[in-house]
Parts: sequence; C-alpha cells; structure tokens
Amino acid sequence: MITYIKLVLTAIIWGGTFVAGRIVVQTMEPFTAAFFRFAVASICLLILTQKIERHLYKLTRNQVIPVILLGLTGVFSYNAFFFLGLQIVPASRAALIVALNPTFIALGAALFFREKFNSLKLIGITTSLTGAAIVISKGQVVNIFKGGIGWGEIFIFGCVISWVAYTLIGKSVMRSLSPLAATTYACIVGAIALLIPALFEGIVQNFMQFPLSAWLGILYLGVLGSAIGFSWYYEGVVAIGAAKASIFINLVPVSAIAFAALLLHEPITVSLVLGGLLVVVGVFFTNKS
Repeated sequence: MITYIKLVLTAIIWGGTFVAGRIVVQTMEPFTAAFFRFAVASICLLILTQKIERHLYKLTRNQVIPVILLGLTGVFSYNAFFFLGLQIVPASRAALIVALNPTFIALGAALFFREKFNSLKLIGITTSLTGAAIVISKGQVVNIFKGGIGWGEIFIFGCVISWVAYTLIGKSVMRSLSPLAATTYACIVGAIALLIPALFEGIVQNFMQFPLSAWLGILYLGVLGSAIGFSWYYEGVVAIGAAKASIFINLVPVSAIAFAALLLHEPITVSLVLGGLLVVVGVFFTNKS
C-alpha cells in the first residue's frame, strides 16, 4: 500500500513540475534550468544517501556504464528531446505522445524481463491512455492527430524512448544498487552532461540575473520533482515491476491540469473529470492484473 501511495504522490509532484517549469523558463534558458534542477537534486540525494544509507556505495567496474546510461537517458536526453520538441509542437500534443510511456515500458518489460502482459493489463493501459488523451486534448482527441508527424513529434517521441530506457536500465541496475544510490548517480551524471550546453547558453554570465521566483521553481523541481520523485518511482519499479509502476505516469498530465486550474485559475471541465476517471480506472485494471 505504501508503494502505491508513493507512486500516486510522485505523479502529483511531477504534475506540479509543469507549473514550476513554466515559471522557471520565463527567465532561464532550457538547459540552464535543467542543469540547476539536477544540480540541486544531486545535492539533496547525496544528503539523503548519507542519512539513510550512511554513504554512497562505490560503483564496481560492471556498474559504471549502466549508471552513466541512466544519467544520459533519464536526465540528459529526455530533457534535450523535450525542449527541442516543445519548440515545434504544442504542449498538449507533446504531452499525449509522452503519455505513451507506460505502453512502451510494458512492452519493453515483457520483452527484456519477461513480465506478464495479459489482456487485463492491455485493457488498463488502453483505458489510461484514452483518459490521458481526453484530459490533454480537452475532449477533442481527434484534433490531436491532425497535421501528420514532423520533427517535433519525432523529438517528443525521443522522450518516450529515453524514459523507457531509463526505467528498464534502472531495473537492471537496482539488482545490485539501491533505488536511492541509482537515482543519485543518475542525477550526478545527468547534471554534468547538462552543464556543457548550459555553458553555451550563458549560465555563468546570467547567474546573478535570475529572479527569486525562478530559484523557488528550481528548488521545487530539484528537491521534490527530481530527488524525491525519482527515488519513489524507482522504489515502485523494484516493488511492483516496471510496467505497473510506469502506468502511474498517466496521472501526471491529470495532476498538471489540476494544478493549472488551482494556481492559474483555469476551469475544471467535463473532459478533465471524465479523463481523470478513465486514468484512475486504467491504473486499477493494470495493477489488478
């Protein structure tokens, strides 16, 4: 029960990152914001690791490459594809493509880890995707698919591939590393990789110009959205499997729109309620299987 509560809270926290991220990118360049986010997350995770596990275990030779891949997929490439895609396609279209994560993770988990993929799980995933599509599109699902597939959609699909790799590689890594240690190493690797493009954006020259609101957003993204969120997500992957844990990601767009309604005074529509119910039902069916 604790695992499921943490996964739901993680989805809610990640939904809030859209609001925090919107505030941050108004005054920060994308790679600069991403670097600060994971720099803060790395510091928080190192503190948590010291408190909970006493120290950060030294990686063995066989663990180095998988851990580097964690940082390059779930932190660096995901953010790179995300920001490249959002320069071309609307956020709603991008969010629907990202909502394909659980489907591809379930397929990947079945292929590489032989996790069961039965008809009830398929119904649950389909129902959750339908609900996410209704929420994101405000009830006009068909309109999302108009216009064909361009480079923007391809970039956002890169987010899906990055997250699938991050989840499945993480499951393998955590056979010998704790979720906390794996997440800490991933964030450190990702932050180092993000620093390079951030330097080209002028992170050093602009450092003193960022307002308080941007730094508060970075703290939310780094502490809650990254350090705590990633740790709880990986705990879920270990406890209930990659396919089941990943289905909770479909709650992210629902919580994001709910936060927008609360903080940005956007109306709660029929499509929001209907889509949210379908997502919850889909999560139930997937975990029931």
